[in-house]
Amino acid sequence: QVQLVESGGGLVQPGGSLRLSCAASGSIFSINGMGWYRQAPGKQRELVALITSGGRTNYADSAKGRFTISRDIAKNTVSLQMNSLKPEDTAVYYCNAAITNSRGTGNTYWGQGTQVTVSS
Repeated sequence: QVQLVESGGGLVQPGGSLRLSCAASGSIFSINGMGWYRQAPGKQRELVALITSGGRTNYADSAKGRFTISRDIAKNTVSLQMNSLKPEDTAVYYCNAAITNSRGTGNTYWGQGTQVTVSS
């Protein structure tokens, strides 16, 4: 069984920063891409940032220049540093990972989500 557990959400004022972390655990053979998505009330879930096993990154236009995704392959973790936060960044943020388990089966896994609220 594979699990993704997020941490680091919370309430922050506009212009502030937050760092989200996600740890994958369980019967993991390998992890390919990892990423962060978010879903605001009444809106569809959208991509925020992705990082491949080789370290290549991809960001939503709304995240470019403000957010930085990184991963620690040895620890099976991915992080999202969010700076210059805006009220429109308010959403539930979900960790996502493409994982091959110890039996050789590949699947996409999601974390439970962590709330980020940007408000004065």
